[in-house]
Amino acid sequence: MLRRKPIPLAEPIRENLKTSTRTAILVSVPDPNRNLGKERALDELQGLVKTAGVKVVGTLVQNRERPHPATCLGKGKLDELRELVDATDAELVIFDNNLTPSQGRNLEEELQRIIVDRSELILDIFATHARTHEAKLQVELAQLQYTRTRLKRMWTHLERIEGGIGASRGPGEKQIETDRRLIDQRISELQVRLKEVELRRERMVGQRDSHALVSLVGYTNAGKSTLMNALTGAGVYVADQLFATLDTRTRKWTIPGFGGVLLSDTVGFVRDLPHQLVASFKSTLEEARQADLLLHVVDASNPEAEEQAATVEEVLGEIGVEIKNSILVLNKIDAVQDRGLVDVLRAKYAHAITVSARDGTGLARLGEAASELLSDGFVEVDLETSAGNGRLLSFLAEHANVLDRQYEDSNVILKCRVSRNWLPRLQSEASISKITIRAPAETTLLAPATTVQFENSPPTTDPV
Repeated sequence: MLRRKPIPLAEPIRENLKTSTRTAILVSVPDPNRNLGKERALDELQGLVKTAGVKVVGTLVQNRERPHPATCLGKGKLDELRELVDATDAELVIFDNNLTPSQGRNLEEELQRIIVDRSELILDIFATHARTHEAKLQVELAQLQYTRTRLKRMWTHLERIEGGIGASRGPGEKQIETDRRLIDQRISELQVRLKEVELRRERMVGQRDSHALVSLVGYTNAGKSTLMNALTGAGVYVADQLFATLDTRTRKWTIPGFGGVLLSDTVGFVRDLPHQLVASFKSTLEEARQADLLLHVVDASNPEAEEQAATVEEVLGEIGVEIKNSILVLNKIDAVQDRGLVDVLRAKYAHAITVSARDGTGLARLGEAASELLSDGFVEVDLETSAGNGRLLSFLAEHANVLDRQYEDSNVILKCRVSRNWLPRLQSEASISKITIRAPAETTLLAPATTVQFENSPPTTDPV
């Protein structure tokens, strides 16, 4: 049986895949409902493995109605995989499927190689990319929850020592119980600490109700960080890899005609994201839950763009985010090869804007669309007060967007955009001598467009 060294609880599930360049064979039994050909079945896994820094030396795909309950692969394909492992001397066999503990154990006995499934690979990548204390706590919790049911397979010192009928249990079985109890204790500690983090983040985000909060959500590598840099000049880290960044970043975005808003970039999603990871990252996605507007960024050049958009909506639903006020941002329009795919998305999503964060195409229209949707929760207010009313002026500077100010004698006339939540306070403020409330003008920027201009296509009259 394959032997492993014991691994401390707080460390990644295995020796981190990026500690050295390791070789792997990629295997997939694709879901028949996804209608993927063999040539595309491993595309996303290739991206994940590239991010993990592993060298691919072989691939294997088997189309089945459902994975084999014992080994995921059928007997013939398992024999073929064994021959491929021997021929390439690969160290790892990485499955695009989520394996049961028994499937993983059976495969390791058959192949005498370390077997890594999709969830474990994603967890390892998250562990590598976690930088903040909060992210490290979240990843550790997800790893321990994943590990708990796989103790016998993953740690050699937990193997049971065989005894005769009626004999007392050997020290191996007792060690399993001991380590499972330690894991349970650590999981409880992490859940308490993350609950505190979640409550603290809820309070912090809740205190921003004076400013509009816009959140970027989307599939990993859809270009969210590039878009944030293009809109805010934030200079956040960007890389052509999956899960390049895990921590939420918030920057100020000044929208022409509306004013300053807070723009947050969140962790990207992926198909079959481990449930343990979704649960542990709830606090990180607090900005998305409390956002006034969601910008759902989709890689329009990806053939699976529609499926990826559906995956994001599914995960958002799991963490309790209502997709009410949202704009579908079809990014990377400069790289689109299949125009029909974008037309399908634009027909399905009424609020869809095509952009290229890389070259700036469509960003002005995105700002106008965001301004229109955000205006529903804000009103413009003209008010007059004493120029020496420092308390009120300070309040407005913190809780409103001051669009214009004019001085008349000892008074100042301010034109502000303010959240409807603050109207009662302003209306009851005795130091305001005059107040006029004006709703924002209605616009039609979000009316569905009928055509899109692509690279190497004839010009159209409809702006992208």
